Amino acid sequence: MATTEEIERRVEEADAARSARRAAAAKRVGELAQRRAEVAETLADIERELGDVLAESSDVIGVDELAKFTDVPAADLDQWLTHRKAARPKRKRATTTSATRSETRAGAPSTKKPSVGQPATPPEVAPPRTAVEESTRTPVPVT
Repeated sequence: MATTEEIERRVEEADAARSARRAAAAKRVGELAQRRAEVAETLADIERELGDVLAESSDVIGVDELAKFTDVPAADLDQWLTHRKAARPKRKRATTTSATRSETRAGAPSTKKPSVGQPATPPEVAPPRTAVEESTRTPVPVT
């Protein structure tokens, strides 16, 4: 039978081999993931450029004709063109947001932030009802 020290040494040897394999696997996965991210970024750049070329040349050649000449599926060309248009940032209005406009139309008061150095004005809170007010309320029957 093995001694306590021998058992401990065997476990450590087994763990060391397993730890080395785990570290190697983690390192390889990390390297491949990094490489994939770089390739994905390059591919996204190429797809954006394809979309730009398709948009710029749309006045002289259509997607179907390009597909015929290049043997690139029209669905792929359409996708690149569509994604290029969708990826373009939209202009923001400097005036108000749609929420602010709808609140203004609905008559909701706009909340303004206090200027620097001025204390914020807390919203008005209705005082609690007294026992007399509660007891004099008349319930309305529901029909």
